[in-house]
Amino acid sequence: MKAIVIEQYGGKDQLIEKQVDTPEPEAGQVLVEMKATSINPIDWKVREGYLKEMLDFDFPIILGWDAAGVIKEVGQDVDQFKVGERVFARPATTRLGTYAEYAVIDEEQLARIPENIPFEEAAAVPLAGMTAWQCLVDFAQIKEGDWVLIHAGSGGVGHYAIQLAKQMGAYVATTASGKNQAWVEELGVDRFINYKQEDFSEVLSEIDIVLDTLGGENQEKSFSILKEGGRLASIVQPPDEEKAKQHGVKAGFVWLEPNGERLSKLAEMMEEGQLTSVIGNRYKLSEEGIRKAHEASESHHAKGKIVISME
Repeated sequence: MKAIVIEQYGGKDQLIEKQVDTPEPEAGQVLVEMKATSINPIDWKVREGYLKEMLDFDFPIILGWDAAGVIKEVGQDVDQFKVGERVFARPATTRLGTYAEYAVIDEEQLARIPENIPFEEAAAVPLAGMTAWQCLVDFAQIKEGDWVLIHAGSGGVGHYAIQLAKQMGAYVATTASGKNQAWVEELGVDRFINYKQEDFSEVLSEIDIVLDTLGGENQEKSFSILKEGGRLASIVQPPDEEKAKQHGVKAGFVWLEPNGERLSKLAEMMEEGQLTSVIGNRYKLSEEGIRKAHEASESHHAKGKIVISME
């Protein structure tokens, strides 16, 4: 099968097209014919070698950890899914990822794609959508009436988080650049903050929940706007525990734990039109396409999600 692989750590030029063996599903796994995948920061962080101590993979490595496609084969003991079903997933983090024509995925990671949702839109959701859910629902225990600040609401995790928070009945503020204001507000934002013109820490206070997608100074300043008992969830870096104690808030670093049941909940929201994928960049499964996709992700200014189509 065709795959885009890396054979050593480095820049975008390490992404090369190769023919590799099609994987075979083991017990509890299915083989998915890939129709689309999407790009996330973990992809280029692994490529650069930033995560090699955490993820000690042998080369060659197929990057990519979002999948949408059709089941072609099922392994032993698979009883919830069958050949021919349209599925999506955030597969386990192995060296055999989704920049390929086929991918093996554990049954417990899978969810069915609603009939009214195209493969590309489905492929955009798993990693970013479940990250937003885990931060807001599982960690922060969001409830109706909460005031929520989502940093970088025009990004992958951010734009799903806005929609989830609004569905939960929260008042939502977000930071982004002015060029993204119109479409981000269409997602339901109550207070848009153009970070180039306003300092969020000067215009917000008594916030219940902050979702930190940026880290650094933005995370530091976020403590000052949280009310006592507030929650700060970061997907970038562990928050300062001492600062959290000083401000009387709960703060933590959230690392995604993929889960097919959680993804099925997002699928229901997608089916009902309550959760939409905004795709800012589309590319093909090729050396050029994947390299351009990584470049867009590394810019930190991509609109919504970056999707790779196999077709």
